[in-house]
Amino acid sequence: MLLNFLDTNLYLAQGKAITNFSRMLPDVQSDLAKETLKDPYNFDFLTLTEGYKERELEEALTANITRFLLELGQGFAFVGRQVSIRIGEKELFCDLLFYHLELKCYVVVELKVCEFAPAVTGQLGVYVAAINHQRKKDTIGAKTCTLI
Repeated sequence: MLLNFLDTNLYLAQGKAITNFSRMLPDVQSDLAKETLKDPYNFDFLTLTEGYKERELEEALTANITRFLLELGQGFAFVGRQVSIRIGEKELFCDLLFYHLELKCYVVVELKVCEFAPAVTGQLGVYVAAINHQRKKDTIGAKTCTLI
């Protein structure tokens, strides 16, 4: 395991994701949440051709779920893809839903294969709030805008 962490330069990525955890979570949970997320993630195991679409990315990640979970790190459990969320009369779908065993919260992943846009943050916020309300657990969100 240590050799794998060294080979993937985990020490350079772990805890580097930009978050609002310190403002939104209690100190202990905030520190654990920050250390749980990495930036960047290494998805070299995917064999996508240039110009792929979000659906193709989602299918590739779920087809390689074991490798994806290993890249995410310890504590993540896969709940599902295209998870239905009801908001009033509307049915929306979050791309990927995970549960983190140590944080004891859901993690919503909204996949994007484009440059960052502020609307993505709003969309993710809606999904996080809906999952919180419907599943009665704390939820954090994450997005992937561009895979390199």
